[in-house]
Amino acid sequence: MHEILVLYYSHRGSVRALAEEIVTGIHQVPGAVARVRTVPRVSTVCEAVEDDIPVDGPPYVEVQDLEQCAGLALGSPTRFGNMAAPMKYFVDGLGAAWANGALAGKPACVFTSSGSQHGGQESTLLTMMVPLLHHGMLLMGIPYTEPALDQTRSGGTPYGASHVAGADGLAELTAEEAILARAQGRRLAELALRLGARA
Repeated sequence: MHEILVLYYSHRGSVRALAEEIVTGIHQVPGAVARVRTVPRVSTVCEAVEDDIPVDGPPYVEVQDLEQCAGLALGSPTRFGNMAAPMKYFVDGLGAAWANGALAGKPACVFTSSGSQHGGQESTLLTMMVPLLHHGMLLMGIPYTEPALDQTRSGGTPYGASHVAGADGLAELTAEEAILARAQGRRLAELALRLGARA
């Protein structure tokens, strides 16, 4: 089985909901399975504030998760057009994985959620791609051959799955947002299997 790492940070649950749809898409591809991980919150004074094991949800990511995965789906809420601090903190600490080429040649995609329609989703997705390019990953988006990309009136972009959560963060995924997240998971798994077959 090829394991696809679905790594996300979620504050109010919207990014987690997208991650769950991406996992569904991955599991629709024979030979692929998702490994779901998260990152801990960070403190403004840079001291540890979280338990070693999360109270609920997936375990915290470890370097071997990156080394062992066949592909990566990276998700974070939008914070002023960029990924949230907990995910940025984790990504910034991957110098050894970069030096070792742990992610080089592996496929990757990104996903996000914002409070408003024009809350920085696309810039967040694009800036999340930059460190993955430095790691030598092969980035993929969602093509317009996915009809839901033309039909959505909320989240969903060619750069990656997304969701408009509303100001209170409570809006559920729309049908199109869920369809696009599943499609992204399927595409990532299919690409990982194709690349794995050539290795």
